[in-house]
Amino acid sequence: MGNRGAGPGKAAVRATERLMSMQQAESRGDGGVFGFLTAVDTPTHGLFGGYLVVDSLGRPLEFHCTAPVKVTRAQQILYGPTLHGHLHGQQIGGALLAESRIAPSVVLTDHDGMLHVRSHTKLPVALVRPLDGELGAVGFTVGAAHVCPHPNDAADEPVLRERLIALAAAVDLREPFERIRAAIDEAQRH
Repeated sequence: MGNRGAGPGKAAVRATERLMSMQQAESRGDGGVFGFLTAVDTPTHGLFGGYLVVDSLGRPLEFHCTAPVKVTRAQQILYGPTLHGHLHGQQIGGALLAESRIAPSVVLTDHDGMLHVRSHTKLPVALVRPLDGELGAVGFTVGAAHVCPHPNDAADEPVLRERLIALAAAVDLREPFERIRAAIDEAQRH
């Protein structure tokens, strides 16, 4: 969007960094693979998206991040109320998922706007919240996190719960988002 020469989709992540791609089958533990998708808004550079794929032990298999996206005032006006969904769902989230070579059993996000990615993927998507937040009646608790599946994936809740309980035995479901933020911070310094 704000990047000159970068259009939607894959072009928006032309500067995607493949900081790691460790896809050895033995590193996947019991075969469970999970995606963690978030956005980081920095006042200096703009909005970054980050996507980390981990195995059932929380070890990284793949990481991607977008180049910073800066929204212009004209785009805010032209997209109006659809900007949020387009920016997070298609331009950032959809592009990151399309870059991944590994299909996780579920994509988790801690950013409400990233739920818009669900219309751009066949993968189940769920929002992860800390237990101290307002939880609502939807979803389930796993370890120190509350998980709310996207409405399109509500019927899969029992399967998602089972898979995430296994992952939560190895890693706090909120922790991989911190890794993504730290990796994006580190990339900005270099």
